[in-house]
Amino acid sequence: MDNMALEISNLSKKFDGFSLSNISFKVEKGSIMGFIGENGAGKTTTMKLILNAFERDGGEIKVFGLDNIQNEREIKQRIGYAADEDCLCIGSTLGAHAKAYAKIFKNWDEELFKKYVELWDLPLKKKLTDFSKGMKMKAMLALAFARRPELLLLDEPAAGLDPVARIELLDILRDFVADGERSVLISSHITSDLDKAADYITLIIDGEIAESEPLDILEEKYALISGSIDDLRGKEYELVGVRKGEMTFDALVLREKLKLFPGVAVHTPNLENILTFSIWGRRERRRKA
Repeated sequence: MDNMALEISNLSKKFDGFSLSNISFKVEKGSIMGFIGENGAGKTTTMKLILNAFERDGGEIKVFGLDNIQNEREIKQRIGYAADEDCLCIGSTLGAHAKAYAKIFKNWDEELFKKYVELWDLPLKKKLTDFSKGMKMKAMLALAFARRPELLLLDEPAAGLDPVARIELLDILRDFVADGERSVLISSHITSDLDKAADYITLIIDGEIAESEPLDILEEKYALISGSIDDLRGKEYELVGVRKGEMTFDALVLREKLKLFPGVAVHTPNLENILTFSIWGRRERRRKA
């Protein structure tokens, strides 16, 4: 489809002790997709498969309608990537990286690179090994943005960033997609950031896609409830996930099932609620299986 920046269909990859199991989701042009899940759920694996960093076992990945393996070189000219892990030659300098990128990427924008260097006060001649974790992430972001990509893959970009830089990054991402042609796939453990910036959310649990919906629809789909333990009365199987105390409980439930729990307090869940209760529910069901 012409309006899709990224289409993943039945993607699978097996490792010792972990499997990415037939995952499917799409990222529309002009949108920010938040990719959430606990550590080890498969977020980084998915991004590396998009980049064809290692061979997939099955499924299909299309970027701008192009197969990511057959058209790998063209696609990598059109996407930017920044990861929580160091993707830099730390024995070199940021200035040297910029010179190399300028030769590799045809859309490299030196003025845009300088803009982010100045914004984040990044030294060009200092070895990256002497950068703090936050400075390294800012360096990777500056290099990614200066490539003028059509699709940004950001793997935990807020890791190590101070609150001011995080706010600046969210503003930059909103501006980035404003033309309706560029898109972002961003994973983050800071779900409050995605509450503010994401248009869509994909939730991955244990290598499987649990949800992939517009954020507003996802928030309307579920309700956060709380009440007395007596309010459960053997209806725990109706819950997505629950956290119980001695006398009270909090739980996530589909709104369509609220009628089964009269008298409980009802709240609109945020992303952290949806993520944590979904994981707790999956663990409990696995324990009982």
